[in-house]
Amino acid sequence: MTTDSAANDSTSTQPTSSPLHIESADHLSQVVAENDVVLVDFFATWCGPCQMLEPVLETLAEETDAVIAKVDVDQLQQLAAHYGVRGVPTILLFADGQQVEQHVGVLPEAQMRQLIDNYTN
Repeated sequence: MTTDSAANDSTSTQPTSSPLHIESADHLSQVVAENDVVLVDFFATWCGPCQMLEPVLETLAEETDAVIAKVDVDQLQQLAAHYGVRGVPTILLFADGQQVEQHVGVLPEAQMRQLIDNYTN
């Protein structure tokens, strides 16, 4: 059995059915530039609320037209600082290449879905 290497490439910028892990500031810029709507979760592996949010993000990745991206604030501290992230989780929403929303803390799935729908419909 062969697999499509592009589908398994973590640097891919196209919509996927699972959250996309951001590897650098350039990677995030590319994802935002190449997709209409991108929801970015700034998280930390040690953060309990971030872990609670994970299944919600997976569902949104599967069920919406937005790209769901994840930024580990411990690995990409400068990127988090650039966006003014002071607490985790912080959710940023980009539409047409521009940041349009920023929320700190865990949001209910319905609220995040509505944020996405506001920019995809």
